[in-house]
Amino acid sequence: MIPVLLHGDAAFAGQGVVYETMQMGKVEDFDVGGTIHVIVNNQIGFTTNPKNSRSTPYCSDLGKAFNCPIFHCNGDDPLAVSTAMETAIEWRHEWGSDVIIDMVCYRRNGHNELDQPAFTQPILYNKIRSHPSSLQIYEKRLLDEGTLTQEEVDEIKQFTLDSYESDLEASKTYKRKEDDWLSSHWSGFKGPTQLSRIRPTGVDIEVLRKIGVQAGTVPKGFKLHRQMEKVWLEI
Repeated sequence: MIPVLLHGDAAFAGQGVVYETMQMGKVEDFDVGGTIHVIVNNQIGFTTNPKNSRSTPYCSDLGKAFNCPIFHCNGDDPLAVSTAMETAIEWRHEWGSDVIIDMVCYRRNGHNELDQPAFTQPILYNKIRSHPSSLQIYEKRLLDEGTLTQEEVDEIKQFTLDSYESDLEASKTYKRKEDDWLSSHWSGFKGPTQLSRIRPTGVDIEVLRKIGVQAGTVPKGFKLHRQMEKVWLEI
């Protein structure tokens, strides 16, 4: 099992929880053997230019504070992204440290359904409108290389669309199972709505009294710090 976190570029550079989490990465009780951080770098934070939202050239520069390897790759090149991910996994397995993948891409639509990015980034979004999608670019590459024929490309597309339609239809009659939330089915693992087996956790009152007395008793011959002595006298 490999921890993988997905970030936006503005979020990775700007959210305090990112630094707070990464700086715990090598603390014994929190070490998970390295996390792979994938930054979906769409080069814009909501509607803000990078130069107006951070002080470093790259959104991934935070990783330099922890000596993380950082792989910058082109989001329009699926093979480059795949290679970066494979390399990151190999590094993590070998060295047990965090790895960062900075996938430089773009956001074709707005931050949400109410956002019109052309209002604040008209030049950028004029270019994005005329830019072919990653799918179109990769498809052309495979055809130009002779890796696939147009018939094979069409067949893959149709298979994918058919699987989407099939799953959509199946979802209309789908009945949820209790263990659907689990990524793998562990025997004996309780779900969030199930009660664990009740076990007696009480302690005999005499045991608690003994612990209390011992905790509040200074051993004979033991010299207390004078400030602690005042506290003890007040108790």
